[in-house]
Amino acid sequence: MAIMRQMRPALTIFLLLSVLTGLVYPLGMTGLAGLLFPQQAGGSLIRSEGKTVGSVLIGQNFSSPGYFHGRPSATMGSDPADASKTIEVPYNAAASVGSNASPTSRALVERVAAAVAQLKAENPEAVAAGEHIPMDLVTTSASGLDPDISPDAAFFQVRRVAQARRLPESEVHQLVENLIQSPLMGWLGEPHVNVLQLNMALDTLHR
Repeated sequence: MAIMRQMRPALTIFLLLSVLTGLVYPLGMTGLAGLLFPQQAGGSLIRSEGKTVGSVLIGQNFSSPGYFHGRPSATMGSDPADASKTIEVPYNAAASVGSNASPTSRALVERVAAAVAQLKAENPEAVAAGEHIPMDLVTTSASGLDPDISPDAAFFQVRRVAQARRLPESEVHQLVENLIQSPLMGWLGEPHVNVLQLNMALDTLHR
């Protein structure tokens, strides 16, 4: 009985704090976020023609020459043929991770060199015009899910996209200009372009 009298306050506080911090607070914050910021709380999803096509927060693997391409992604997934192995699964939201390779890593140097060579092959007009390859087109982000690219990275691809879609370069260039997002509050972050939103606008322009 003496032990129970000593344990009762501790158990009472434990249960009270469990309910407050494990139920009341999370549910309250979730409800408040959904009320004040419904779009962000719902995952910042993008819809087109009544269908969810992606999120502003997570990149997608665009590879067609008629689309703007995002940053390389280092996310990995389980190999369906062998669960003990992993394979590259770009923008796998269930495996957000960077490469964690150091600047002296030979594998990193080789991967970047391969990315540079691929970009040069895919964008010969930009290379011929003397444009430098933007760094964010050959390096992965810390999350592996980065949905944005720099304006320079978008402009570098304008010639290829315009040629693939048989559109005037000036029209595609202006589309990129229109979709450049300024830093938050004018100073926090860098100007950027959301790749999914850009490609969706491109599809609308192409129609």
